[in-house]
Amino acid sequence: MANKVVKYVRESYDELVHKVSWPTWAELQGSAIVVSIASLVIAMIVFVMDFIFGIQSTQFGSFVWKGILGFLYGA
Repeated sequence: MANKVVKYVRESYDELVHKVSWPTWAELQGSAIVVSIASLVIAMIVFVMDFIFGIQSTQFGSFVWKGILGFLYGA
């Protein structure tokens, strides 16, 4: 059992050091920018949807924000 674990660790190390192509610093920065922009776009989409549809009512029956659609339709 211990022999299999040692073999696994050695093969994993060999693959990580010799076979994996790690990204450069410039590639990492480019990927980080893409992820940041995509996150901001998705956050803005969720914000707009939340603003348009709004919260209809609370647990106690009071209305907090009806949203733009609720305002337009008078609901």
